Parts: sequence; C-alpha cells; structure tokens
Amino acid sequence: MEEVGLFAGVFAPIENLLKFILGILYDFTDKLGFGSYGLAIILLTIIIKIALYPLTAKQLKSMKAMQKIQPELKRLQEKFKDKPQILQQKMMELYQKEGVNPLAGCLPLLIQMPILMAMYYALYNFDYGAVAPSFLWIPSLSEPDPIYALPIISAATTFLQQKISMTESTQQMKIMMVMMPLFIGWISLNFPAGLVLYWSTMNVVQIIQQIWVYRKDDKEAA
Repeated sequence: MEEVGLFAGVFAPIENLLKFILGILYDFTDKLGFGSYGLAIILLTIIIKIALYPLTAKQLKSMKAMQKIQPELKRLQEKFKDKPQILQQKMMELYQKEGVNPLAGCLPLLIQMPILMAMYYALYNFDYGAVAPSFLWIPSLSEPDPIYALPIISAATTFLQQKISMTESTQQMKIMMVMMPLFIGWISLNFPAGLVLYWSTMNVVQIIQQIWVYRKDDKEAA
C-alpha cells in the first residue's frame, strides 16, 4: 500500500523496528505449527502495552485525580468567573492541596504517541507476502473485514475503554463517548483488518490495565 499520513516518515525508524519484531513473532508462531500474522499482531500489541504500563498507570492516576476534583473546580469557576486572576490562584491552591498536577497526564501520553503512531503506519503498510494472511473469519489481514465484525469490536471496546476512564461525565464527555466509538467504527470499515485487530487488542489490554490501576489505587486509598 502507499505511504499514508503527512508525518509517516517521522516514525519510520520505530515503524521498521516494529515490523522486524512482528516478523520475529510470526516466525515464533510458525515454529509452534500455526504461523499466524493475526496472533503475531495480538502478541506485539500486548508486548507494547506491557512495556508502556508504567506510563499508562501514571496517566490513568492523573486522569482519576483530575476527575475527582472536577466538582470543586466547577464551583470555583462559577464563583470567580468574573475574576480570572483570583480563579487561577484558587485553582493552583486546589491543585497543591490535592497533590494534583494538571499536566502530569500529558507527558506519558506524549511519550507513548510515537510508538502508537509507528504501529499504525507499520500495520497500514505491512507487506504480508504473496499469500493472503488469513485469521479466524478474516480472509486477509491486508484487506477490510468483509463481515464488519472487527469494526464493531473496535467501536465497542473504544466505548467501554472511555466509559471506564470517565468517573465524572460532563455533557461534552457524554457526547464524545458516543461520537468517538462511532467514528472509530466507521473509519475501521475501510482500514486493513490487521490494523483494526491491533486497535481492538490495544483497547482490550487498556481496559484490563485501567481496571487493575483503579482497583489498586482504591485499595491504597482505603
């Protein structure tokens, strides 16, 4: 397939590394007697998410802390809506009191993005060879899912992942919880099945990690 995306070249080194690892994982499944690029994609996604877990945990804890103080932030915004300088001061005092850094969740996400984007480009352009790489009901991972099962799974797991993340939901967040999964499902209709398999697997692992981090955080708080 043709190279897609304006910044695809930026991620080329990581993309090539991921393709190399994907080939190794395929060879591993082949030695086990059931060579499968689908399983290799799932294994690679799990490996990436496990490697990024410390950053994911930091990001999730920051998100939860910010959601916890949202009611108080709203109260301050209403009370000092005509006094921006005082509002800024009160918000900083609230952050210090609760031990919350509003930027703490950004850095882990920024570090993860190059890897996640490189994975996107690696799978969008991946050369599976002369033989169509089938997986379960999918005739070829290089083509869209003919029965649209993976797009539905990608949309459903995106919705569930967002729902678990949002302990406090504003009206805008509720709209996003609906629109984002629908958008992901819609674009997945025309994406290569291998790419959608990666996205769906990433969502499932993310959901498991979120549940683990939140439960661990609640136990520590208790």
